[in-house]
Amino acid sequence: MFNNVLDAVPNMPLAKWTDNATDWITESFSFLFDPVKEQFEKFMDVTSEALMGVPPLIIILVVAIIAFFISGKKVGLAAFSIVGLWLIYNQGLWDQLINTFTLVLLASILSVIIGVPIGILMSKSNIATAIITPILDFMQTMPAFVYLIPAVAFFGIGMVPGVFASLIFATPPTVRFTNLGIRQVSAELVEASEAFGSTGAQKLFKVELPMAKSTIMAGINQTVMLALSMVVIASMIGAPGLGRDVLSALQRAEAGAGFVAGIGIVILAIIMDRFTQSMNNRKEK
Repeated sequence: MFNNVLDAVPNMPLAKWTDNATDWITESFSFLFDPVKEQFEKFMDVTSEALMGVPPLIIILVVAIIAFFISGKKVGLAAFSIVGLWLIYNQGLWDQLINTFTLVLLASILSVIIGVPIGILMSKSNIATAIITPILDFMQTMPAFVYLIPAVAFFGIGMVPGVFASLIFATPPTVRFTNLGIRQVSAELVEASEAFGSTGAQKLFKVELPMAKSTIMAGINQTVMLALSMVVIASMIGAPGLGRDVLSALQRAEAGAGFVAGIGIVILAIIMDRFTQSMNNRKEK
């Protein structure tokens, strides 16, 4: 009987509604999507070419020196950076590494630029928190591959849709951790700043954000890692980089080539993860 009741309700055409909405957005905002794609492609091409124009040895040494100082003058991270990046170069994956790094860097920067203000808004307004939190839940639980579909519909294939999909997938941690960090700032410190006549902006930039910096940096670290994972997946829609080598190896069932490209991704992920963590720990001291 219960099944009959359920069957009596007509099927909702969610897929058709979604297709119609996507088509409408694509057609209505093509005047915006096309210039954005063109300009972003030019910027990313220039950035990638500039980095590729630098001798790999110089980049490896610069990364190692930066790693040495941000890790508190410890040799471990610097040595790993040298060996890891040399291995990637030795395997002929240097250009792919640069393309992947460019995509991750741009997606991470955009995620932080968008995520931190939204997190600040949520920390100041319970209404904003109630509205934005379900959206963040949706963004984080939706399978990553699904984001590739609207990215292709809006921007075609290539680097730009990869950045767009990574932006959506990687932004929530920065938003959540910014909100959490500011809300965890001691109420006594906030009251003291108000007692000394601080304005809202002064209280935010001189008290709340500095005190929440460690938590915000933890969110940025997660954003960078998610951006990297999404950039690899975005190889399915034409995004260049190490992910394309993994996809090619999968299609050809070449375990060796896939393993080598995967090692390159792991090395890049470890270096970027340790860099963001070391920057956070250094600022806490």
